Amino acid sequence: MTTAPLGPPLAAKKPVERLHHNDLFVDDYEWLRDKESPEVLAHLEAENVYTDARTRALAPLREQLFSEIKARTRETDLSVPVREGQWWYYTRTVEGQEYGIHCRAPISGPDDWAPPVLDPEAEAGTPGAEETPAAASVVGRAGLPGEQVLLDDNAEAAGHDFYALGSFDVSADATRLLYAVDTEGDERYTIRVRDLTTGENFADEITETGEDALFEPSGRYLFYTTVDDAWRPDTVWRHEVGTDPASDAQVFHEPDDRFWVGIGLTRSRKYLLIEAGSSVTTETRLLDTGDPTGDFAIVWARRDGVEYDVEHAVLAGEDRLLIVHNDHAVNFELVDVAAADPDGPRRMLLPHDESVRLEGVDAFRDFVIAEYRRDGLTQIAIASLGTEAEASAATAGTDAPAGVAGPLAFTELAFDEPLFTAGTGANPEWEQPTIRFGYTSFVTPSTVYDLVVATGERRLLKQQAVRGAYDPARYEQRREWATAADGTRVPISLVYRSDLVTPGEPAPTLLYGYGSYEISIDPTFSISRLSLLDRGLVYAIAHVRGGGELGRLWYEHGKELEKRNSFTDFIDCARHLIDTGMTAPDRLVAEGRSAGGLLMGAVANLAPELFSGILSGVPFVDPLTSILDPSLPLTVIEWDEWGDPLHDPEVYAYIKSYSPVENVRDTHYPRILAVTSLNDTRVLYVEPAKWVAHLREVGADVLLKTEMSAGHGGVSGRYARWREIAFDNAWILDAAGAYPLP
Repeated sequence: MTTAPLGPPLAAKKPVERLHHNDLFVDDYEWLRDKESPEVLAHLEAENVYTDARTRALAPLREQLFSEIKARTRETDLSVPVREGQWWYYTRTVEGQEYGIHCRAPISGPDDWAPPVLDPEAEAGTPGAEETPAAASVVGRAGLPGEQVLLDDNAEAAGHDFYALGSFDVSADATRLLYAVDTEGDERYTIRVRDLTTGENFADEITETGEDALFEPSGRYLFYTTVDDAWRPDTVWRHEVGTDPASDAQVFHEPDDRFWVGIGLTRSRKYLLIEAGSSVTTETRLLDTGDPTGDFAIVWARRDGVEYDVEHAVLAGEDRLLIVHNDHAVNFELVDVAAADPDGPRRMLLPHDESVRLEGVDAFRDFVIAEYRRDGLTQIAIASLGTEAEASAATAGTDAPAGVAGPLAFTELAFDEPLFTAGTGANPEWEQPTIRFGYTSFVTPSTVYDLVVATGERRLLKQQAVRGAYDPARYEQRREWATAADGTRVPISLVYRSDLVTPGEPAPTLLYGYGSYEISIDPTFSISRLSLLDRGLVYAIAHVRGGGELGRLWYEHGKELEKRNSFTDFIDCARHLIDTGMTAPDRLVAEGRSAGGLLMGAVANLAPELFSGILSGVPFVDPLTSILDPSLPLTVIEWDEWGDPLHDPEVYAYIKSYSPVENVRDTHYPRILAVTSLNDTRVLYVEPAKWVAHLREVGADVLLKTEMSAGHGGVSGRYARWREIAFDNAWILDAAGAYPLP
């Protein structure tokens, strides 16, 4: 790629001193934090102009990649309908429209549990039935019979540069819709309520709310959260539909800056829940929905380091609470207690297992689902609450491992690929006889099933359509293990086109990493990734410590004063791929986003010689400055993840030792692309802007691209998102030396 004559923007130095624990740091670029400053905005625009000029030669490739995504995607489509009450709920997309259309259609009768599935191409006379199971009814292009449009996101987004739908809830009597929208990208929402019998909105309009909002079962009241100045959801409110929001009742306020709050409703609709949680501690309150204006009662009082989740179940005719917790059980276990006496005797249902990370349970009238992780892969198991015969026939699969077997006789679903991701989907009905679950892998498009619990029958409802000549047999996926310097084995998941990658010949490779908050990066299918694989690129995920792939201790050994393990694990994974001949330093690109962007910044400083390019999206690259300032969004909450440098000099020194901004050095860096959003409230744009300025000082070839009307998740609208992906992927292909089509 040729270099444009335009020179890179050089940010002015305006020194600001920062003194903590007798350490003086001079920050030359803190002035870039002033989002309202014309000088700052002009600098960001100049960076965008420079990035556009430097990447102009890739414009034809970007257009080709966008066209490939578009050509492979079924643009007019329908999600698998989900039954709730007397209706099937679903979302449709229409070719040429950026956003979805949320709809519903009536069920045919009380025993109607087989969702109708739309074949959007049926009336167009083109192939498409291959994604529609024979068992499902097929209807035409216009939608399901009796369709009612609840909300058209395209209409709501009109006139806005950004649009995101937050909470979306229909009252139990199906007459009212609650929906929340964000038109800035700052994750502050406006709630509106629609009368579904008339299609008109109530006068109610609640502004500046958090992400959570829902109706209680009667539909008379809705509950929602608001955020404090640091963007922390800290308060739960109750609003009576049809009244002035100024008179809303404050239900709960969380004064501890470490805790977020959320509002929920059990599947049984028996209880409302208020959940307060930090990174290491949780506390749940319950309220019987028969008295929605009553007082919430604490289930278990918070204890530092103890996390738990609550589900309501009816066992032997008694209201019980199923609680997944980590009290003396690092990988979590499942107990149940009497709903009337949560602090009373606990009954063990699933004991702790060092090899199995229990992630959650879902309770229904007749069965319970457990989801967990073993050997880095997600698993699902089901236990019937019915007769012994029903329990033995509950699922077609294998017996669950020792840690997922107990009084409820859980049976695990079996899957036959070496790498996969499985998890439950939308299952809102307490009395439903089926379980909706999703399945995917690097080579298997996203697939939706219903499992008939009583018989074990799996009903294929839909598989993501991939237009064109997609043949999964052409692609190979597998797991490898790198050995870290301390002897820890670190998993790497890979996928590539077997006819384009020759063993022993270094291939262009993209190595992706995250490694924070116990978030696992699982193998899933991606239409846009096919354009990379079809150009001979190997896609790999480094499952570094700090993530959750191998259990809670995998996470614990990659946070706070062990955070460097995340960085060195990624480097060791890169070296493994190079040493085994899979790739070479001049063909290896690294990518990470958000906290994974911190990983990219640290890796760039620690081992720049291993990579030909580094893509860092919405990157957390100035962590020390951010975590030192309690007034910034999310800072105090982050202390449980990274440590508290404001009050602990050891933590301060440790974070400073790896902070990307403060460890830029005079060396040869690979090409770097930093992508951010002006309205991001999770990782402020100023962090990559400062990082890029420091890198420019040492002559690094670095680009900054700022979306001026977007938030942490990037641009809104699917076509705009595809163009954003095409931009990134074109840069990756160029940096990895995999530009031409095979």
